[in-house]
Parts: sequence; C-alpha cells; structure tokens
Amino acid sequence: MQLAMIGLGRMGGNMVQRLVQGGHELILYDSSADAIKPHVGKGAKGAKDLADVARQLTPRRVVWIMVPAGAVERSLEQLAPHLSRGDIVIDGGNSNYRDSLRRAETLEKQGIEFIDVGTSGGIWGLTLGYCLMIGASPAAFQHCEPIFQSLAPSAGYAHVGPCGAGHYVKMVHNGIEYGLLQAYAEGYEILHASQNFTLNLGQIAKLWNHGSVVRSWLNELAERALSRDDQLATVKGYVEDSGEGRWTVEEAMRLDVAAPVITLSLLARLRSRQEESFGAKVIAALRNEFGGHAVQTR
Repeated sequence: MQLAMIGLGRMGGNMVQRLVQGGHELILYDSSADAIKPHVGKGAKGAKDLADVARQLTPRRVVWIMVPAGAVERSLEQLAPHLSRGDIVIDGGNSNYRDSLRRAETLEKQGIEFIDVGTSGGIWGLTLGYCLMIGASPAAFQHCEPIFQSLAPSAGYAHVGPCGAGHYVKMVHNGIEYGLLQAYAEGYEILHASQNFTLNLGQIAKLWNHGSVVRSWLNELAERALSRDDQLATVKGYVEDSGEGRWTVEEAMRLDVAAPVITLSLLARLRSRQEESFGAKVIAALRNEFGGHAVQTR
C-alpha cells in the first residue's frame, strides 16, 4: 500500500527499507535532503516539504511520523492542514501516551485518525523486524495492518487498545528495559571488580548465553561488546535517558504501584553523569549495540 514516512533517522530509514522490500510505495520527507537521497529510486519518492507529502499521497492518506518526541507536535501542526477527513497519521516514536491521547482528540475534530505505535527493535529491526505495540481504533488498525505485517516478524505486532495504549505499553516496556540493563550492569561490574579472580567478561557473557537462566538478547549484545573490549576502555560511563523511564516511574507513583527496580535504575542513570562507573559503561555499550545510540568516548 501507499504511505509516507516523515523522519529518516536510525529507525525511520531502516523502516523505509523494510517497507519497500514488502512491496509498499513510500513517499519520504526529512529535514535533511541528504537523508532522502539514498532511498529515491529504490521504491521510494522524495518530497520537498509536508505539503508535497500530502499532494503525492492518494486519499485515504497514511502518514507515518518517525521523529523524536519533541518534534512530533511541530510535524503534526505543519502536516494536518494538508490532510483530509479519513486520512491516518501514525506516530511511531517514543511519545508520552498523554500527548498521544491529546493529539488523537485534536485530529479527530478534523476527521483524521491517529495511531500510536510503540516501536522496539532499534537498529536491528531492518533484518529482524520490529515489535509494534499499536493503539488505534479497530478500523484504522485494520486499514494499516499490511504496514505492520511488513515491519514486524511473525507475531511481532498487536493491537493493544485504543489511541494512547500503544505508547503506554511501550513506556512500560522501556521501564522494564531500564531494570534489565541495570541488573546486567551491576553483575558485570562485580565481576570486573573481583579481587580474587581475573575474569574474562566476554567469555562469561558467551557462557551465560548457553543454557543459563539469565540468557537473553541483551546478554548476547553484552557478549558482542565485551568480546571486542573486555574493559570497555573507550566507552565513557555516561548513560542518557530519553524519557520513558521517568514516565514509567511517574505512572507507577500515580497508580500507587511499587516499582523499586525501575525507579533505582533510572536514578542510576542520573548517577552515571556525575562520576565514572563501569556498570554505566556496560549500559552505554548495550544501548549502542541494540539501538545505535551514540556513546561518549574519551
């Protein structure tokens, strides 16, 4: 089917490739014309601005926005005047679910459907597929399902509820991710600090990926990172947070749900910005491995 993709960064660019491989017709826009060029002629067409995006799409238009949370509002404000009743806007970024609820309500007044898609998979999504947590009306979900089928692996997408539910589920998903990363970080830091043994962390990570109860994709990525550099000597132990962990902790507090592991893992990230920590290096390295997030180097 035909759709537009706005935002061709680490995630958006790879998603375009996967969608083109799935036989979809893509109209592309990015604030950087250089980001569009590699895709043109490979089943995708470029647009000069958001008005041009809308002109090139055939109603019922479907526009997927894949930009940072802080840029979604501006993109919608510029795009909405060029859309018509019945068109669909998808936000696949890490937006706050409350913003998604508000945006859905605003667009509904214009007769435009809104879908929020929590997207997980990072830079590996191109080859492995993306896990998609979808909040939408049943009709909008059904109309766009061919898109989700192309982006996700088998059983890798689900209609989890109405508008807002997709980003709500992704928020908690990322809160869990914070806790998992912190547990691995602390374990490897204890091994690294051992005074009795000189341990090969890459070897141990590889060992744990065979039959251990702590084996996981994240630990496979730990094996990759630690096998290249057992000391993570070039990685600065500074760990950024993009918002979802904070939102999860806020929601837990609002609901009176105890979430000490997620809360402390968030605080550990804040601590990483004050003093060097090997555990923080592990998280920074893993975030680079699974999501292509930049690491600060010495």
